[in-house]
Amino acid sequence: MTNAEGEQCEWAQHLYMVRDNKDEAAFAALFEHFAPRIKSFLMKSGADAGTAEECAQDVMASVWQKAHLFDPARAGVATWVFTIARNRSIDLLRRQRRPEPQELGWGPVAEPDQADALALQQESNQLNLALKALPVKQRKLIERAYFGDLTHSEIAEETGLPLGTIKSRIRLALERLRHGLG
Repeated sequence: MTNAEGEQCEWAQHLYMVRDNKDEAAFAALFEHFAPRIKSFLMKSGADAGTAEECAQDVMASVWQKAHLFDPARAGVATWVFTIARNRSIDLLRRQRRPEPQELGWGPVAEPDQADALALQQESNQLNLALKALPVKQRKLIERAYFGDLTHSEIAEETGLPLGTIKSRIRLALERLRHGLG
């Protein structure tokens, strides 16, 4: 038996003692061996020291609670422990990258004021009519710039028109829209 195999057997025996007897001394030996290695692994994966320490303790708590799930036919103790650590680090990274939800208000959301909804509908209709009244060349440029989110330079590239022409047509179209909307 090699030294590595002997060490695996030793860690498996400790894990069995935790599983069968909730042996604190066996768990302390597992903790002393694996916790610093897990912390190092997590720090190499991008976690800061405090987060890695907290996560390592969480992993070791899982080892204590889930020792009955260890199956030596599927993996060695180190592989099993580091799989738990890897999964915890993935969860941790997901939580860190996910933006916090904005505070949600309690109770029903107020219905929009009917007068505001009607005014918005009327303004939308006026804008549609004013856009339809524009010359086709100006309307297409306004649609590309404001509804297509294109810059003036991108529109010039797309249409082959000079940048100055694009800017002039958009400026004239906006003036007509202002007058059309009153």
